[in-house]
Amino acid sequence: MPTDLNSLTSIALPIGLLVLFYFMMIRPQQQRAKQHQTMLGALKRNDMVVLNSGLIGKVVRVEDKEVGLEIAQGVTVKVVKGMIAEVRVKGEPAAANDAKA
Repeated sequence: MPTDLNSLTSIALPIGLLVLFYFMMIRPQQQRAKQHQTMLGALKRNDMVVLNSGLIGKVVRVEDKEVGLEIAQGVTVKVVKGMIAEVRVKGEPAAANDAKA
Protein backbone atom coordinates (compact mmCIF):
# COMPACT_ATOMS: atom_id res chain seq x y z
CA MET A 1 0.00 0.00 0.00
CA PRO A 2 2.77 2.56 0.73
CA THR A 3 4.15 2.18 -2.80
CA ASP A 4 0.78 3.24 -4.22
CA LEU A 5 0.92 6.43 -2.18
CA ASN A 6 4.46 7.15 -3.38
CA SER A 7 3.53 6.63 -7.02
CA LEU A 8 0.43 8.81 -6.61
CA THR A 9 2.42 11.69 -5.11
CA SER A 10 5.17 11.33 -7.71
CA ILE A 11 2.55 11.79 -10.44
CA ALA A 12 0.43 14.42 -8.66
CA LEU A 13 3.30 16.77 -7.85
CA PRO A 14 4.42 17.42 -11.48
CA ILE A 15 0.81 17.70 -12.64
CA GLY A 16 0.09 20.19 -9.86
CA LEU A 17 3.16 22.21 -10.79
CA LEU A 18 2.11 22.27 -14.45
CA VAL A 19 -1.38 23.50 -13.51
CA LEU A 20 0.12 26.17 -11.23
CA PHE A 21 2.56 27.22 -13.97
CA TYR A 22 -0.32 27.53 -16.46
CA PHE A 23 -2.43 29.75 -14.20
CA MET A 24 0.47 31.88 -12.97
CA MET A 25 2.41 32.39 -16.24
CA ILE A 26 0.78 31.24 -19.47
CA ARG A 27 -2.84 32.29 -19.00
CA PRO A 28 -2.13 35.92 -17.96
CA GLN A 29 0.25 36.29 -20.91
CA GLN A 30 -2.44 35.02 -23.29
CA GLN A 31 -4.95 37.46 -21.82
CA ARG A 32 -2.54 40.41 -22.26
CA ALA A 33 -1.92 39.39 -25.88
CA LYS A 34 -5.68 39.23 -26.50
CA GLN A 35 -6.19 42.70 -24.97
CA HIS A 36 -3.36 44.08 -27.12
CA GLN A 37 -4.93 42.65 -30.29
CA THR A 38 -8.30 44.14 -29.31
CA MET A 39 -6.65 47.53 -28.72
CA LEU A 40 -4.94 47.39 -32.12
CA GLY A 41 -8.20 46.38 -33.81
CA ALA A 42 -9.96 49.43 -32.35
CA LEU A 43 -7.22 51.83 -33.46
CA LYS A 44 -8.48 54.77 -35.53
CA ARG A 45 -7.35 58.09 -36.92
CA ASN A 46 -6.52 60.86 -34.39
CA ASP A 47 -5.74 58.42 -31.56
CA MET A 48 -2.66 59.40 -29.54
CA VAL A 49 -0.45 56.35 -29.11
CA VAL A 50 2.80 55.39 -27.41
CA LEU A 51 5.22 53.05 -29.18
CA ASN A 52 7.33 50.44 -27.40
CA SER A 53 10.31 52.76 -27.85
CA GLY A 54 8.52 55.53 -25.94
CA LEU A 55 7.76 57.65 -29.02
CA ILE A 56 4.38 59.42 -28.82
CA GLY A 57 2.39 60.37 -31.88
CA LYS A 58 -1.02 60.82 -33.48
CA VAL A 59 -2.43 58.21 -35.85
CA VAL A 60 -3.10 59.70 -39.28
CA ARG A 61 -3.63 56.50 -41.28
CA VAL A 62 -4.47 52.89 -40.38
CA GLU A 63 -3.63 50.00 -42.67
CA ASP A 64 -3.72 46.24 -42.13
CA LYS A 65 -0.26 45.84 -40.61
CA GLU A 66 1.09 49.39 -40.49
CA VAL A 67 0.04 52.76 -39.12
CA GLY A 68 0.90 56.27 -40.30
CA LEU A 69 1.99 58.17 -37.20
CA GLU A 70 2.49 61.94 -37.01
CA ILE A 71 5.31 62.52 -34.53
CA ALA A 72 5.66 66.26 -35.18
CA GLN A 73 3.75 68.75 -37.28
CA GLY A 74 4.26 67.67 -40.89
CA VAL A 75 6.44 64.66 -39.94
CA THR A 76 4.74 61.33 -40.56
CA VAL A 77 6.37 57.93 -40.15
CA LYS A 78 5.13 54.43 -40.87
CA VAL A 79 5.23 52.03 -37.92
CA VAL A 80 4.27 48.39 -37.50
CA LYS A 81 1.00 48.07 -35.58
CA GLY A 82 2.45 45.52 -33.18
CA MET A 83 4.92 48.12 -31.85
CA ILE A 84 2.12 50.25 -30.38
CA ALA A 85 2.23 49.81 -26.60
CA GLU A 86 -0.82 51.84 -25.58
CA VAL A 87 -3.47 54.24 -26.77
CA ARG A 88 -3.35 57.39 -24.64
CA VAL A 89 -6.20 59.52 -25.98
CA LYS A 90 -9.00 58.27 -28.16
CA GLY A 91 -9.69 60.39 -31.22
CA GLU A 92 -13.09 61.24 -32.60
CA PRO A 93 -14.73 58.48 -34.63
CA ALA A 94 -13.55 58.82 -38.22
CA ALA A 95 -12.89 56.51 -41.13
CA ALA A 96 -9.23 55.49 -40.94
CA ASN A 97 -8.27 56.37 -44.52
CA ASP A 98 -10.24 59.57 -45.15
CA ALA A 99 -8.30 62.58 -46.39
CA LYS A 100 -7.43 65.13 -43.72
CA ALA A 101 -9.96 67.91 -43.36
